[in-house]
Order: sequence, then C-alpha cells, then structure tokens
Amino acid sequence: MHHFETVLALLVGVTFLALVARRLDVPTPALLVTGGLLVALLPGLPVVQFDPQLVFLVFIPPLLFRASLLASYRDVRANLRPILLLGVGHVLFLTIVVGWVAHRVVPGLPWASAFALGAVVSAPDVAAATAFLRRLPLPRRLVIILEGESMINDAAAIVAYRMAVAAAVTGSFSLPAASLRFLYIGAGGIVVGLAVGRLLAELRRRIHDPEVENTISLLTGYAAYLPAEHLHVSGILAVVATGLYLGRVGPRIVAADTRVQNSGMWDVVVFMLEGLIFIITGLALRPILGGWSGPFARDLMWGTVLVSVTVIVARFVWVFPATYLPRLMSARVRKRDPSPPWRLPAVVSWAGLRGAESLVLAAAIPTLTGSGAPFPGRDLIIAITFAVILVTLLGQGFTLAPLLRRLGVRDTGDEERREELTARIVASEAALARLEELASESWMNPDALSHTRDRYRNRARHLHGHADGVLDGPAESKSIAHLRLARELLAAERRELLRLRDEGAIGDAVMRRVQRELDYEELLLHHE
Repeated sequence: MHHFETVLALLVGVTFLALVARRLDVPTPALLVTGGLLVALLPGLPVVQFDPQLVFLVFIPPLLFRASLLASYRDVRANLRPILLLGVGHVLFLTIVVGWVAHRVVPGLPWASAFALGAVVSAPDVAAATAFLRRLPLPRRLVIILEGESMINDAAAIVAYRMAVAAAVTGSFSLPAASLRFLYIGAGGIVVGLAVGRLLAELRRRIHDPEVENTISLLTGYAAYLPAEHLHVSGILAVVATGLYLGRVGPRIVAADTRVQNSGMWDVVVFMLEGLIFIITGLALRPILGGWSGPFARDLMWGTVLVSVTVIVARFVWVFPATYLPRLMSARVRKRDPSPPWRLPAVVSWAGLRGAESLVLAAAIPTLTGSGAPFPGRDLIIAITFAVILVTLLGQGFTLAPLLRRLGVRDTGDEERREELTARIVASEAALARLEELASESWMNPDALSHTRDRYRNRARHLHGHADGVLDGPAESKSIAHLRLARELLAAERRELLRLRDEGAIGDAVMRRVQRELDYEELLLHHE
C-alpha cells in the first residue's frame, strides 16, 4: 500500500512539473530531470526501493514498441546506412570508449561494470532533442535519421547492456561466444516478434472495439517481449520487429475511431512512463547521495566530468567519419547520396541528448551478482548516468536551437507539404471516381449524390489551388468562409447540447454521444 501511495504521489509530481514546463515554455524533459534532482536532494522524502527487473519490464517494452510503431518503413529503408551507422555503430563505439574511460578513471570499477555504464549512456533520446526544437523547421532528412537512430539505438544499447550486465553478474565473458549468442538471440527475437505481430494483426482484423483494441495495443510490447525472453531470445528485438510490422499493416486493419483513441492513449502512457522514471530515479539517488563524502564523492565528480565529456566528444568523433568516409570510399554511394554540408553532421552530433531510456537501464541494473555480492559500482553507474543526462539535457539541449539558427540549418517544409497535398488530391479524386461509379446504383439518393459530389469537388478545387499556389482566389475565399461557418455552427450545437443537459431534457450519456460526433466533425475540419 505504501508503494502504491508513493506512485500516486509521483504521478501528481510529474503532472505538476509538466504544467510548470508549459507555463514557463520550458521543454518538459529539462524540468523533469531538474525535478528528479530536487527529489534526490530535498530532505524528508522517503527512500523507495524498486525491483530493478520490474523497472525494466514495466518501462522498456511499451516505450520501445511505441517508437517502433511510429517508425516509417519507407524512410528507414531509404536512410538505412546512416541510421545503422548511428543506431548500431555509434552505440557500440560509445559503449567501448566510455567503458574504457570509466574503467581507467573510477578506481575499482571492473571492466564489465564499466561497459554496462557505457551501454547505459550510449543511446541518445530523440524525443528529448525534439522537445527543444519543436518550434524550428528542421530538415526532413535530419529528423528521419535522428528518429530512425532512436529506434535502432535503443535495441542495440539494451543488447550491449544486457551482455555487460550478464558478464558482471556471472564474472565471465567470451567475445566469440557472446557474438555467436548475439546473432542467435537476435535472429530468434526478430522471428518471435514477426510471429506475434502477424498473430495480433489477424486478431485485430476480426474485431472492432476501440477499448479492447487499444488495450491490446497497450499490451503488445509485453506480448512480444515476454514470449521471446521465455524462449531465451531477444525480447527487445522482438518488440521492435512487432512494432515495425504492425506499423506497416495497422492502417489497413484498424478502424478510424480506434486510431483516434489510440493516439491520445499512447501520448498519455508515454508521458507518464517517461515522467515517472525521472522521479523514481531521484528517489533511488537519495541513499546514494547520502554517502556523498570522501572517495565516493571524488570518484563521482571525476567520473561525471570525464564520462560527460567523452559522451559528447565521441559522438563528433563518430558522426563526421561515418558521414563522409562511405562517400569517399564508394563512388556509387557518392553518386546516389552526395555529401551533405558539414553543418548537418554538426547538428546530428550536438543532438545526442540522453533521456529517460538511459535512466531505465541504470535503474534496472541488478543489486547482486550471481555469487550474492553487491553489483560492483551500481550506485556510481546510476549517479553518473543521471549526471550525464543532466549535462546533456540542460547543457546541449538549451543550446540546440541557437546552434541551428547560427548555422542556418532550417527547412521550409515544402517537400512534406507537397507530399501531403498530393496525397489529399489523389484521395479526393479517387473518391470522386468511386462516386461516379456508384451514381447508377439503385440505392443511391439523388440529393445525397449531388451534395456529396459538390463537397468533394470543392475540396479538390481547394487542394489544387494550394498545389498551384493560388491561395487568394474565389475558391480559397469560399473555403475560408466554409471553415469559419462550420466552426460557428458546431459551437452553436455544443451550446444548445449543454443547455439541454443542464435543464434535464437529455441525459449525460446522450450528451456525450452527440458531443463525440461533433468532436469528430471538428477534427475533420482541420484537414479540409
């Protein structure tokens, strides 16, 4: 009961910090990490211990599934080389470099624990970076690469992390055996993930119930992770494979009302999970910082400074060669994908902010080894991880936007707008063509046919006007008047609906059903 009350209190704290962040116009991750630090330092707060494996199980599958579900298969495939170089190559490079530095500068930190620290801080969090850049028009390819990296690097970092933790727990490690095992468990995880994705797709194809379907969506990450782990293959890669598969086939099998509800549900779940891990880690830091004295304080300060510098510098060391060397070495790559200006890899290098995923991994480190001894350096790993996140979020985060402005890295968004207009025009013309096919059907009502034909023709003319750059003609003026009129009428309907409810003429259930239909109509207006 005590832990349940603590979790409720933490959720209230996360909500309060998010409200403050929006009021002060500060990126939410920056305020959450500051809130976690305050929780760690303020006197009088309880010391809360959470099972490390439970932390990993609760947080990682849903967060990783959501990131994979939103990934674009087309964009990832088109940019696979830079995404893999960042998502896998950079993660392994940083794990090794940070592990070497940590082992050298932190007295008594064994190699396995040092590499565990390297894996924990190796994966940047693109959500944290985009929170600082939400108002800036970023180049589309830069966003695609960062988002693709974020999906891949989580899986790579977790695999490297688990290998390092297993070495620390068992006290033994063999690189050839670990490499062969990695290939086996990786391939097995992908097979399990695709099988789970196929099974769930067939299930959801046969049901239409938004509440049930979205509950399935919420549990899908666990549905992929747990069977894979039970079969001793990679649950992480199983979650990624399931998310990519369902992201590709989902639009064909999921109904509109389910999708609308699903988007809002996942926004809330991700917000709560990412907020909670900052506060939980702050509570976990309390007993660690309570021993802030003597050698521990010196090791923590020295380790924090050097690991933070290593994390930032090593990303530059990796990104620039990974950007230009493949083009220098291959004429085919150079022809297909010319070298970008140096400003783009500079932004990618500086956008390596760490976030909630690193905290989850740090908090999930076991407390004991296989022999029953305390996990070597666990407290230092958690504290240094939190400090690295603090440095990158506050230091790099608040300088990202000024850096982009200084370098002139921006995008007009014209390409994406053209794609969107093309999609809307083609969809509207397909609807008009289908309408003419249905015009002779016996069930077709002439008035319904005329009204629907006019509506789609007006929409097509409006979209063609946008595509041709004619935004101030009669068609555009008519469209603007139509949108304003529709909004005014919806507002009048809502006022009358509430008046009927308040006077007792209708019940709340009826009011909510009608209100939901009006809400759907208003959402559609944004895309007219």
